[in-house]
Amino acid sequence: MSKIILVGVPLSIGLTACASPPRQINNVCAVFDQNDGWLTNWEHEARAAERKHGVPVAILMATVRKESGFRHNARPPRTKLLGVIPWKHQSTAYGYSQALDGTWAQYKAETGNLSARRTSFGDAVDFVGWFHAKSADTLGIARNDAYNLYLAYYSGWGGYRSGSWRGNAAIQRYARETEAVAQSYSAQLQRCQ
Repeated sequence: MSKIILVGVPLSIGLTACASPPRQINNVCAVFDQNDGWLTNWEHEARAAERKHGVPVAILMATVRKESGFRHNARPPRTKLLGVIPWKHQSTAYGYSQALDGTWAQYKAETGNLSARRTSFGDAVDFVGWFHAKSADTLGIARNDAYNLYLAYYSGWGGYRSGSWRGNAAIQRYARETEAVAQSYSAQLQRCQ
């Protein structure tokens, strides 16, 4: 009986930790410390995505931070029917990476990761790495250029290519903010190793 309780307690703690977002999202070391359990280890998963796609961990993590604040079930706001009744979400973006339905389906098909879920941090950070790597390969963006990688992430490959973001100060501000977070995370990673 006591063996079952001892095994069950760490398992339930591990599962609970997966669902709650980190408390200190501006400190990547704290984010990794809070999510270093048996079932999921965010640092290990982010480093695996970096090795696979060649995009630095700091940029991967800054992108996830900007998109969802590390919330597994993040969604864009709902539109309002008749100005007051909550209606449909503004887009199909969902999960840590805020991946759209169509782009997520493309990722699953191209990578063969058919069981990938947007609410899984490991799958989401791999998706971000995959998306940024495709941006680098198809648009000529350097894999360490957080600003332009985020512009392409937010605008989509077609939107980036057409330059639709150039007239949008908000998107440019988001990209600058993501670049600043990536620089901060990169410095922090040097100290928390």
